[in-house]
Amino acid sequence: MQARTIMFQGTGSDVGKSLIVAGLARALTNRGHRVKPFKPQNMSNNAAVTIDGFEIGRAQALQARAAKTAPITDMNPVLLKPQGAMGSQIVVQGMVTGTAKAAEMQALKPTLMAPVLESFSRLKSEADFVLVEGAGSASEINLRANDIANMGFARAADVPVVLIGDIDRGGVIASMVGTKAVIDPQDEALICGFLINRFRGDPSLFDDGITLIADKTGWKSFGLVPHFIDAQRLPAEDAFRLETREQTNCGAKIKIAVPVLPHISNFDDLDPLEAEAQIELAKIWPGTALPGDADLIILCGSKSTINDLAALRAAGFDTDIKAHIRRGGHLLGICGGFQMLGHSLSDPEGIEGEAGTVAGLGYMNIETVLRGEKRLENVAGQSFDGTPLSGYEMHVGEMTGSDLSQPFATLEQGRSEGVVLSSGRIFGTHLHGLFNNDAQRASWLKRLGGSSTDLRFEDQIEDVLDGLASHLETHLDVEAIIAHAR
Repeated sequence: MQARTIMFQGTGSDVGKSLIVAGLARALTNRGHRVKPFKPQNMSNNAAVTIDGFEIGRAQALQARAAKTAPITDMNPVLLKPQGAMGSQIVVQGMVTGTAKAAEMQALKPTLMAPVLESFSRLKSEADFVLVEGAGSASEINLRANDIANMGFARAADVPVVLIGDIDRGGVIASMVGTKAVIDPQDEALICGFLINRFRGDPSLFDDGITLIADKTGWKSFGLVPHFIDAQRLPAEDAFRLETREQTNCGAKIKIAVPVLPHISNFDDLDPLEAEAQIELAKIWPGTALPGDADLIILCGSKSTINDLAALRAAGFDTDIKAHIRRGGHLLGICGGFQMLGHSLSDPEGIEGEAGTVAGLGYMNIETVLRGEKRLENVAGQSFDGTPLSGYEMHVGEMTGSDLSQPFATLEQGRSEGVVLSSGRIFGTHLHGLFNNDAQRASWLKRLGGSSTDLRFEDQIEDVLDGLASHLETHLDVEAIIAHAR
């Protein structure tokens, strides 16, 4: 039996499509249904490793978790990972197939519809409901001809559409009515209704707005969703959230500084640290110095490590890091940030940008060459101090050098990983998700002068997903939405 399906598109980017799908996935799962999330095409440098050893967008991994099912490649068959001037790396059904700039990507899209529909078909055979998330805006009619992410997919797969508008950014009536006005009538016929997201204040004040949208479009209203403040506790998909997330715990006992570089990736590594009351996490953009009172500086992962290393130097962050180390501060490099800590970094094949070799920051006696197969693996083990750890690897690169004899971790898979210098203050690891592990995070708190913590981060994520599901059940006509699924 094939699943019933429904798609959620937006009047623009970042209107809350990912969270609406995650919340409904948990709500329907809690009702006893088998639910699978699906996004035909995603663009993000925040990715997750699937149980079948490939990669998908972080948002689809979160939606799978909301549906209490394992993340698999078919949930996001096309993933575009921006690489600056090179354009985007193209990942199709979990495998890197090349890179393309924006114009080239538009020409490639028609060839990608087949794997998109293939993945969608497999998911439908394994679920009661498949909840589909669009990308960007439903009204990008200039890109409609080759579209595989919004109405192009909906038409090809004959999936009904719910349109989402974000009232928090303003102009929601115009964006809803405008979408109706500009899209093709056959596309418009697929829209079965709309919902308004992120409302603040007295909902009755927008009753007339809902009526106006319904009257001018002929679409059914599925409801008005108040702003869900705990959404900031869930992993972010886009770097845009780094700027919009509120600074927390200012003046806390421990200060951690993170340079925000142009191609930062997998920055949800920082979420568990933000959740700790003892930690002030300072995200520092170029143009501002790294704080002199930081206890720890973290260099995050990067989708273009050599270019981000150049940006780090151009911002003067390398000078700030030297001063930080002289003052006795701690330094941690994760994935691309780890590779920056060595003596040299080479990209002979131009995998991440222009081919070449550059000097690293020189804190570790290691050299990295970006070549070979990408390592995509979920791992577990223990760190050098005997503390359990878990996480995932997602990187390209072969590393050599004498400091590898001082590993940061020993993995259950039987290999050493990362580096910890004898000073006990400079660390490097390829492992993402390190701080999600409560024991590992507690070890870092102690190392930086903090104390034990009551936070159970993974339990917190579950609580937020349940809260989001309850929030949507309260404010949306979920019965009407699923009645339109087919």
